[in-house]
Amino acid sequence: MSRKEHFEVYDEKGKKIGMALRCECHGNPKLLHRTAHVVIFHLDGRVLLQKRSKRKDIQPGKWDTAVGGHVMPGEDIEAAARREMNEELGLPLEMPLTFLFESKIRNEIESEDVKVFGCIATGPFEFQKSEIDEIRFFKASELKDKKWRKEFTPNLLEEIDELFKRELICK
Repeated sequence: MSRKEHFEVYDEKGKKIGMALRCECHGNPKLLHRTAHVVIFHLDGRVLLQKRSKRKDIQPGKWDTAVGGHVMPGEDIEAAARREMNEELGLPLEMPLTFLFESKIRNEIESEDVKVFGCIATGPFEFQKSEIDEIRFFKASELKDKKWRKEFTPNLLEEIDELFKRELICK
């Protein structure tokens, strides 16, 4: 994604207030943008994560949701989730997706409203080398391990905790 991209931005009540540059959105609670994330579950319950490319502008080199990205202007959130999983992992657009939950991420790095979807896929994956350095499946114990958690992005930590809370990841 280009750093010159514009996104639709919203106030806390969800009212569209205009457009803003990507770099203006991150960490700015007054310019909330919408994102779609897809949690990829293996048949055995492990969760696929991606390590962000060192060239990315937000938290390069950290582990994050397997698939995720900004909703483009006028785009439906589920369509954005499907587009992202196709672009980032090469998964077919028609793969079954399940809506899991909504999350409001508010931290010094990211301020966004996220709809999180889930799907089951075991690979092989054709991941976008410009966006992702590495992908791997994590066991539940690894997702709780402090050693790994310090390498996770803040939004991933929030999502993982929500997945455990909702018992979507087996303990």
